Amino acid sequence: MEEYERIGTVTHYFDRIGVAVVLLENELFIDDWILFYGPHTDVEQQVVSMQINHEAIDRAVAGEEIAIKVNDAVREGDDVFLILDEPS
Repeated sequence: MEEYERIGTVTHYFDRIGVAVVLLENELFIDDWILFYGPHTDVEQQVVSMQINHEAIDRAVAGEEIAIKVNDAVREGDDVFLILDEPS
């Protein structure tokens, strides 16, 4: 059974390029598994691309607003959770 830790909120979604802007409350690393969750959203994915000010990063910390390439549509206000047990 998967366990989750809330790490942030989606502040914007660019549908044309499939990028979510997330305000972090905790750290996040490339290759982490995350869940975007909201009233109309339930998207699990691995973090494969993460940027700050158009610069690729491997790690982000609380308080930073980052851009994450997403596999499916997400919405402003969706919660972002770190999946503590990687999906099999």
